[in-house]
Amino acid sequence: MKLNTLPKIVERSSKRVGRGPGSGRGKTSGRGTKGQNARNKLPITHAHFEGGQRPLFKRLPYKRGKGNPKISKKPIIVNLEVLNLLPKTISNIDLDTLAKFGIVKAQDAKSYGVKILGDGNLQRPMVINLPTSKSAAQKIAKSGGKVIKS
Repeated sequence: MKLNTLPKIVERSSKRVGRGPGSGRGKTSGRGTKGQNARNKLPITHAHFEGGQRPLFKRLPYKRGKGNPKISKKPIIVNLEVLNLLPKTISNIDLDTLAKFGIVKAQDAKSYGVKILGDGNLQRPMVINLPTSKSAAQKIAKSGGKVIKS
């Protein structure tokens, strides 16, 4: 098929409504009579429209305070058994050390903080300069280490 034999593409112009009775689309402009669809702005097209019912986002309570992740940021959890993976030359543990060896991401650690929990056992003594749980602090002391922040 050649390009010059293709059918012409004709764009149809939009119908001009509300231009008098002679146009065939006068008075109600093809919307029928009364009802929501005959009114001014047709708000039924937006995503949260529920037919006049109280919308879902207005029925739910406000999300405030402790359980709201936008407000309350929980620390990143690191267990004791993960600290055993660090090289044997490392004895001081802080945010920078954990970020350097890829245990936590540096930016996340600075914004959320890190907490050491007592899952697993520590195989060598370490000085830990991070918040810890009670069980973690006991296990660190048992292995001969020391907790500076708790």
